[in-house]
Amino acid sequence: MRPFLHPTLVNGRFGDPALYIETLFEKRAILFDLGDITALSPRKIQRLEHVFVSHTHIDHFIGFDRLLRVLVGREKKINLYGPEGFIDHVHHKLHGYRWNLVDRYLCDLVFVVTEIDASLDTRTVRFRLKAAFAEEAIGSGRIVEGIVRSGPPFRVSAALLEHRTPSLAFAIKEAVHVNVWKSRLTELELPVGPWLRELKRAVIDNKPDDFPIRIGLQPTTSDVREIPFAHLRNVLTVTPGQKIAYVTDVADTAANRNAIIGLVQNADLLFIEAAFAESDAALAAERAHLTTVAAGQIGREAGVRRIEPFHFSPRYAGDEKRMLNEVNAAFAAEISGGAGALRAGTSSSAFTRTVSGDRFAPCGNSSRSSAARTATSSR
Repeated sequence: MRPFLHPTLVNGRFGDPALYIETLFEKRAILFDLGDITALSPRKIQRLEHVFVSHTHIDHFIGFDRLLRVLVGREKKINLYGPEGFIDHVHHKLHGYRWNLVDRYLCDLVFVVTEIDASLDTRTVRFRLKAAFAEEAIGSGRIVEGIVRSGPPFRVSAALLEHRTPSLAFAIKEAVHVNVWKSRLTELELPVGPWLRELKRAVIDNKPDDFPIRIGLQPTTSDVREIPFAHLRNVLTVTPGQKIAYVTDVADTAANRNAIIGLVQNADLLFIEAAFAESDAALAAERAHLTTVAAGQIGREAGVRRIEPFHFSPRYAGDEKRMLNEVNAAFAAEISGGAGALRAGTSSSAFTRTVSGDRFAPCGNSSRSSAARTATSSR
């Protein structure tokens, strides 16, 4: 079955953190972290609706300027989420530019920014291009059960971690996964077409049995007919939704490990930083990052299906295989044969490809040259 969520590491394992997740059949996307996003085409950037930022170190937030530059002049709303102080960081980014000509724009660009503090209280404001990005208060609230964003077709949860500054980890989960049996469509003499998207949406939105589904090769063709939702349920298989987790820039402490495991438990795919090799564990501790072994151990203890290590320090350029092997060994430790071997995977499946049902699709681009990688003071 093809998953609804399709993730890609924008800059591979060594570049700035940015995880782009597209939604199948829909021209929508979300982004975890805003590192360098010049590799994303304007078309992909324009699909973004939600951007979740772990913290505002330069390698996680430099991409905001690219986001802004591409979207100015377009009718667009972007929802941004980050840790305490995030609103001020966005404010200062926006007010680093002069907006005295905004009255000439026909379209409005709106950033709705939510920050989450240490007690999980939230504050939300709005910045509008047509108001020269003046800050407009929207309200306050509180994160309940870790859920930052909820609504069909997915929800996003967060955990607050420590990196000598607050750093957020995230997990996104489909409400359900819906698969269409083409053989059953054939039996009912029903065509394959865009109407199937609406059928899947009816499941996700929990529509009643009498909800009408418009069926046709195209929504505007003369062959369109309506059938009650209840009569089409047997062409569908509904299973638990896919879960993808994202963890980066975190000190290896017991409190952080517990928080991460609680967030990412049983994820289908875990993207997790492995900034330093195990031989440099002292350096990792000094700079509040995870080692390869720590990343693998966390994935194993959380019972995740696949693990994708990333955010490798540039000091290991040319030594990617060693880093992957260390993560893999820790992830597979104390697991032997059967399902354990599948969970641990190999460097060619678990670490260079993303989950795609029973198949695998390329994830990220780890072939970027060392000149294209961004070194940071913390790594």
